[in-house]
Formats: sequence, structure tokens, C-alpha cells
Amino acid sequence: TIQTSFGPIEIELNPVKAPESVETFLAYVKEGFYEGTIFHRVINNFVVQGGGYTVDFNKKDIHPSIPNEAANGLKNLRGTVALARSNDPHSANSQFFINVRDNKFLDYKSSTTAGWGYCVFGKVVEGMEVVDKIAKTPTDSGGPFKRDVPQTAITIDAVKVEYVAPTDWVTAAGGSDKPATEKKPTSEEKKKPEPSTADMQQDMLDMDLEEEGKSPAAKDKSGSASSSKPAGDKSP
Repeated sequence: TIQTSFGPIEIELNPVKAPESVETFLAYVKEGFYEGTIFHRVINNFVVQGGGYTVDFNKKDIHPSIPNEAANGLKNLRGTVALARSNDPHSANSQFFINVRDNKFLDYKSSTTAGWGYCVFGKVVEGMEVVDKIAKTPTDSGGPFKRDVPQTAITIDAVKVEYVAPTDWVTAAGGSDKPATEKKPTSEEKKKPEPSTADMQQDMLDMDLEEEGKSPAAKDKSGSASSSKPAGDKSP
């Protein structure tokens, strides 16, 4: 269970499909690494991401990166939990994100830089309403980031290991059931146009390249180019 300042999020891990990813996540949990970290990237109707920065935007020391296990058949469906990374497919470590919607373009397609995708290693089984609440939080610039940072810090206060699923998932591997409760859009949300897949793909690419300092200038909310680049973040 991930205890956040917005409430608890219970996730189920899948060591059968993503053994190294689960082992790495649990190692950080045992160290108390996540306590006091924040959800530093929140994009409504896309993802919420955390597990790498403190409230003061200090980046925490991490272990060596692990191989990408995204070819495990698990899909980036709403409510699944995946490891964030840089543009290097095999650069994941502590940071993770929760999919707020089905993000099929984040799935594994081929063993290439562009095709590796993002490894799903868990899913939300309770508390998806907390994830949705986080996703709707007003965002702006903060710390080294020019956008998508919650204006009020959303912290991870504790992570408690209660259960690790010993068997494979049917639903998350492509079955008919969703891994988390479907979210019904509010009337206000229905008025807002959904971000296009192309926009999200470009956003994802830009965020990946930020880790290596190769991202094009980020755009502010008005759409004008900014000369500053967010630094050193692993992003979906």
C-alpha cells in the first residue's frame, strides 16, 4: 500500500511477469526510499509520476538501472503501474507512474530505442479514486520543472508491503477486464478535448530526452518556447 497525502493506493505486484522490476521496487521500499518523496509530474488523463524527488526537489540517490522488462505482455492500461525511465530503454530504477487512462502507445512493440515501451510491474487494486484526485490537481512549474508539477506537494508518506501476487495476471495481460475501476468523466471534463495520442507521444519523448539534456525547449502554458529545460528526470 502506498500511503499518500491524498489517501492510500493499494497496488498488486507481478513478480512472475516483471521479476527484476518488482525486486527493485521492493528493495527501495525496504530502504524507506519512497517516504517523503513526491508525485512531481501529474498530467490529467495521462499519468501521475513520482518516486524520485523530495518536497524540496532534491533528487534522491538511486541504485544502478535495470533491464527493461516491457516485453512481458503486460499492457499500460488504466490503473497499471510502470517504471519510468529516460530515453535509454534500460534506464529504469526508482521512479514509477500510474496510468490514468489506457496508454497503449507506451506498450512494448520492438527491441529498439523507439519500440521498447515502459514496463508494467503492478496494478492498482484499491484507491484508484485517489489516483484520479491526484491527476486532477492544479499544476504549474516547480523546482527544475517548467510544467506538470502539483501546486501543492503530494507526498508519499509510507509504503507498506502486504502482499505480492504469486501468479500471473490474466486481465492485465490482455484479458477482457480492466485492472482498475473505469473512471466516468464529469460534465466539466467532457467539455475539455482529450489530449491526442500524437501530443502525448511527443510529450513523452520530450520528457525522456530531458534526462540526457537533449530535449527541445519546453513550452510554457501559453505555448511559447522556453529556453530553460527541466533537468535530470526519468519520465514516461
